[in-house]
Amino acid sequence: MYARRRHAYFLLMGGCLVLFVSAWAVVRLWSVPVAVGMCVVAMVIPPIAAMVANRRGPDDRWWDDPSGDPKSDEWWDELDGKRRPRQ
Repeated sequence: MYARRRHAYFLLMGGCLVLFVSAWAVVRLWSVPVAVGMCVVAMVIPPIAAMVANRRGPDDRWWDDPSGDPKSDEWWDELDGKRRPRQ
């Protein structure tokens, strides 16, 4: 789960760096418009990588799941307005 997302993130970001560096180190010698196109593609990759890295997997605990600590859960429920504080 977490390791798979981390690997996918680094793979996407590595591809982004390869596109950007190769565009201006090699491809620009033959075609500047193609190099600019490669940079535009590289510009789109980081937001996609962030979405891939932060998506919730089926096994992941979500932010509003109970933590197992009754005092902490009660405190968060009170802050979220789910329950009234005990009198």
